[in-house]
Amino acid sequence: MKMAKLGIVFDEEEAELRWSKGQNIFEKYLFEILDHFRLPYEKIDILGEYETFDVLMIAQCQVSINTTSKILEYVNAGGTVISYGGLESARELLGFSKNLEPIKGYAHLSSFLNQSVPLRFLHADPWKNEHNRLKVIEMGLINETKNGQEATALQRIKYGEGIIERWAVSIPSTIVGLQQGTQHVIEDGIPAPDGSANLDENILKAEDGFELDWVLDRTYSETGMLYFPHPYADLWKEVIVEHLLKCVMEKGLTLPFLDLWPSDVKYVAMISHDSDLNVDESAEITLDTLKSENVQSTWCMIAPGYSSLIYEQIKRDGHEIALHYNALEQEDGVWSEDAFTSQLKWIKKAADTQDIISNKNHYTRYEGWGDLFAWCEKNGIQVDQSRGPSKKGNIGFLFGTCHPYFPISWSDEKNRFYDVLEIGFLTQDLNHNTLSDVSVIQPFLDGVKRVNGVAHFLFHQFHIYNQPKVREAILELITTAKDQDFTFWTSRQINDWERERRKLSITGISESGEIELTGSMDRNDFVILVPLSKNQNLDTNNLEIVQRFGFNCKQVSKTAEILKEA
Repeated sequence: MKMAKLGIVFDEEEAELRWSKGQNIFEKYLFEILDHFRLPYEKIDILGEYETFDVLMIAQCQVSINTTSKILEYVNAGGTVISYGGLESARELLGFSKNLEPIKGYAHLSSFLNQSVPLRFLHADPWKNEHNRLKVIEMGLINETKNGQEATALQRIKYGEGIIERWAVSIPSTIVGLQQGTQHVIEDGIPAPDGSANLDENILKAEDGFELDWVLDRTYSETGMLYFPHPYADLWKEVIVEHLLKCVMEKGLTLPFLDLWPSDVKYVAMISHDSDLNVDESAEITLDTLKSENVQSTWCMIAPGYSSLIYEQIKRDGHEIALHYNALEQEDGVWSEDAFTSQLKWIKKAADTQDIISNKNHYTRYEGWGDLFAWCEKNGIQVDQSRGPSKKGNIGFLFGTCHPYFPISWSDEKNRFYDVLEIGFLTQDLNHNTLSDVSVIQPFLDGVKRVNGVAHFLFHQFHIYNQPKVREAILELITTAKDQDFTFWTSRQINDWERERRKLSITGISESGEIELTGSMDRNDFVILVPLSKNQNLDTNNLEIVQRFGFNCKQVSKTAEILKEA
C-alpha cells in the first residue's frame, strides 16, 4: 500500500490576529497529538497547494468566503477534509443550520469506532442537515449533560467527488481542557458533593482546574473506593487517529506511525516519591523495599532533605533524584520563579549532582496557566509530574490522561508548546489510613493498558516507613504490574525515550515497500507500525501483527527490516 499524504491547514495570519485579541487557538494541539504518535504530515498555510494532499485536517483557518471556496474546490475534486467543530463559513453553503448552542456532554461513538464508553467533551458546535441538499451520513451521538438533548457526533458530507468529515466536537480543544483545564488556576475548585475531595481548602492546586464531573465521571472499586476510571483525553486522541486511518484506508492508502514504547517493552509503570518529612529511616526502608523488587524510582526532594549518605545510596541503586518544589504557604513556601530556582540550586548542592531534570510540586500546588512550565524550561527541568490528585476522592484519570505530553501555552505566548514533558500521576500512598486502598490498582493498570500510557503511582517514603500497610501496597503494585508485563521506568527514562523517538520521522513508503525515514536515534529498538486494510494478507514476511486503533498493523522493529506490500 502507498502512504497517504496528509496536510494540516493552519492559517498563520489569522492565528496572529486571534492571538492579538487574547484568543486561544487550542486547535493547534492537533500537532502535538500527531507528533506524539509520529504520524507523518505536512503543515500548510491557508494559501498552500491543497491538491497534492490526499487528506486535509483543518487545525485553524479564517472564516471567509475565499477560504471556504478553496476548501470546497479541493473537496469537489476528490479530496477529503476533516474538521473538528469548524468550517462555520461553509455551513449555510452546504445546507446546514445550527443545531444547539455549544455544550459540554458525552459522545457515544461505539457504533462506528473502537470506543466502548461515552467520551466526555467540553465544547461542541453541532450542525443540523436542514435542507438535505447533499448526501450526508450521520454517525454517533452527542448529548448535553443538562437536558439530554442529542445531536450527531460526526457528519460525512459528500461534496462533488470528495468528502467533508465534520466532527461536532472540537476534539483538540477538549483534550487540552481535560489535560490542562480551561482557565487559569486562580481560585479553589468545586469540592466533591459527598465530601471525599475537599478542593475548597484555600490552597491553589493543579486539580482545582479539572474538568470532569463528580457524579457522572466517577465509579466505585470492589471495596467502595471512588475513582475516575476513564482516560478521556487519551481516548479522544485515539478517536482522532482511528478516524484518520479509516479515511486514509478508504482511499486505498495507509499511514505508518511509531509505536509508543520500545520493542521489548509492552507497558510502562512508574513510581515516584516525595521526601516531605525527610526522615532518613524512611528513605532506608524505601530503598530496601525497592531493591528487593529490583525497581528503580524517581525521588522528589524537598528541603531540608536527607543526609548525604542517603543521596549516595539513591544514586548507587540507580534511582533518579528530582526536585519537590514547595510553594505551600503554610510551610512558608512561595509561588515564584526565584523560589523555584533557589530550591533547585539547593537540591543540586545537597545531592552533589547537577543532573536534575524532573520536578513534582509539593501538595500539587499550582497557579495560573503555564508559569511552572516556563520556570522549568529556564532551569533545565525537562519533566514535570505535578498534575495528579491530592485527595482520596479524586484519584484515577483526573486529567483524562496517562500519556506523557508537551503542554500548550496560553494565547499570550501564542499557544506554543512548552519544552517540558508532563507525566501526571494516578494516586498516592495506597492503603494509607486516610486514602484509598489497593482495590484501585487493577482498574488503573487496565486503564493504562487500554491507551498504552504510563501507570504512575506516588508513594511517600515516610508513609512506607510509618504505615506498614502502605509498604504492603507498593509491593502489591510492583508484583501485580510485573505479572502483567509492565516495565518500571523512572521519569528520566520516560523523558529520554519520548524525546528520542521524536527525532525520527516517517517520510514515505518506497515502490519496493521500504519504510523511508529521516532523523536519527541513538537506539534502534523503536517499532514502526503500518495499518493494513481488511483484505490484506496478514502472513507477510512473518512480521508480527498487532492491534492498534482497531486496525491490524504490521510491525517493523528496526530500520534494517524492510516492509513489503502484502
